Amino acid sequence: MEIFEAVILGLVQGLTEFFPVSSTAHLILFPWFFGWGGELDTLSFDVALHGGTLFALIAYFWKDWKNLLVKDHKMLMLVIIGTIPGGIAGLLLQKWVEHALRSPLIIVFTLVGVGFIMLLAEKKGEQTRATDGGVTLKDAVIIGFAQAVALIPGVSRSGSTITAGLFRGLTRETATRFSFLLSTPIIAGATVLHAVKVIKHHESMDMSLVGAGFVAAAVSGFFAIGFLMNYLRKHPLHNFVYYRFALAAVVLIAWLLHS
Repeated sequence: MEIFEAVILGLVQGLTEFFPVSSTAHLILFPWFFGWGGELDTLSFDVALHGGTLFALIAYFWKDWKNLLVKDHKMLMLVIIGTIPGGIAGLLLQKWVEHALRSPLIIVFTLVGVGFIMLLAEKKGEQTRATDGGVTLKDAVIIGFAQAVALIPGVSRSGSTITAGLFRGLTRETATRFSFLLSTPIIAGATVLHAVKVIKHHESMDMSLVGAGFVAAAVSGFFAIGFLMNYLRKHPLHNFVYYRFALAAVVLIAWLLHS
């Protein structure tokens, strides 16, 4: 049964890490709804899920990263600068967030609040600045701070960074591509930090669960990236916002019933 749960959580992680609906919220809510725990609530399983989504990012954007490392050093520097706010926030606030902000009620408010901001970005953003030379230093800093805010469950890393890019006048495709490039070092850092904790605490691993979670997150994440990149070329963020509102309503009802 835990293998099935591991696969489901891996699929959820892979899809919601990249869709603007908050992976953290879903990974909190699924075990809460269904009462899952045990081996799935361990650092080693967290490493598997983060590792899977990291693999998906590198597999999808390996040509982009090759270009950044070999040729486009300006964009590489922008990615590094944009990563700094999220990295600092993660190091300083991660433990506090994990203990203080994991309430389903908080997730309800962030799902709805960020949803309205996403709608506003679609309405107000000019979306005139395309991929070639589109991202500036100011963009990178602002989008980087938006990524730091995504530490709060229910915000969504892709949702906050894409939205910030739209407010800055970037096209959806440009904002989404930069969002995913920016998320790669952050997810890599989180994976390494969790792995170090696993080694430090000598935590045992159920390799079948770890493997199932990793593969499910990697496969679903790869297809989620491709889908979103293609979808946002032609469509606005509205459907994801409506999903956020619907999820918030379900969580609120469930929370009231449990209270």
